[in-house]
This record gives sequence, structure tokens and C-alpha cells, in this order.
Amino acid sequence: MSLSDTIKNNPRLKKLVHWMLIPANDYRPRFWVRNFANIFFHKKGKGARVRSRVRMDVLPFNKFEMGARSVIEDFSTVNNGVGDVFIGENTFVGMSNVLIGPLRIGNNVILAQNVVMSGLNHIYTDISRPIVTQNVTTAQIVIGDDCWIAANAVITAGVTIGKHCVVAGGAVVTKDVADYSVVAGNPARVIKKYDHQRGEWVKAT
Repeated sequence: MSLSDTIKNNPRLKKLVHWMLIPANDYRPRFWVRNFANIFFHKKGKGARVRSRVRMDVLPFNKFEMGARSVIEDFSTVNNGVGDVFIGENTFVGMSNVLIGPLRIGNNVILAQNVVMSGLNHIYTDISRPIVTQNVTTAQIVIGDDCWIAANAVITAGVTIGKHCVVAGGAVVTKDVADYSVVAGNPARVIKKYDHQRGEWVKAT
């Protein structure tokens, strides 16, 4: 049995390790985790930059990887506490984004300001207990290569957005989006598609 399996299968040991990584009643990793431990577990490609005012709530027991020449701008939050976070090459994460795993973002992606992507949902079904004490569910978000996610968009858990898609500002995406589509609205719907035979973008019918 691996060390990680031993920890996961022993509730007392798991609680102790969790406390060593994150203070009680807090969600941010301890100083030594943020500044020392994560260096040995997470990967950043050549020229990748995380601005100084980004909140990196990343822990060593899940993955965080960032491809070459990608940038995460100030005031964003990245959290891999419940799932891996992968960011491809030459991808731009704008100011004040919230990225919560499990999440996979492709190459050459543009995320504008205040975009929220969360692969996490809270269970609320037991009305005898506060929601905060109930478990969570996770479902990976996937953003394909060459996409543009405009300002204030929300991508919900489990959604896959295909290659070369545009998500309009303020859209709330709750369903998968096919390649070469433009979506807008709440909930988001397809308003344009690329017609390969005509070689142009056409309004969705």
C-alpha cells in the first residue's frame, strides 16, 4: 500500500496530515506548503508566470501544472484541494479569475476578467444538517485549445468546452459546448457555429 493510500485509509492520520498542511477552520495552505513543499510537486513550464498577488491554494497531494509561457494575473485564485488543475501552454488567465479543480485548460486559451470555473459542488440534500458540514461532489471541467472565455463568465462542474469556442461575457455555461461554437446567455446557448463548408461563422438555428 502506498503512503497516500495509508493516509487516506486512516482517519486519524488523514486528519493530522490535513492539519499539518492547512490550519484548522481555514482553506489556505500553510506558509511552508506554499513556499517550500509545492516546489517539489508542481510543474511550471519555461516562461510561465504567476503574478505576486495570485492566491495559490494548491496542495501537494493533488496536481498543479502550468505550461510554457502561460500567465496567471493578479487577484486570481487557484485551488486544487479537491481536484487537479492543469493549464496548457501560452494560456492567459486574466485578473480576478477563480479556478477550482478538477479542471483542465488547453493551449492558447484566453480567460478575461472575473471568470469563475469550479469543478466542485456542495451537497445540500440533508436538511437536518448545515450545507457546510455536508460532503462535496466533483466533476472535471475541460476547456479545449484556442478558446476565449469573456469577462464574468461562469463554467459549472462537469462541463466540456470544445476547441476554438467563444463564451460571451456574463454567460453561465451548464452544458457541454461543441467545437467551433459561440455561446451566450444564462443558461448559455449556442448563438453561432463555424460552417467549414462555407468557411464562415453562421447564426445557430
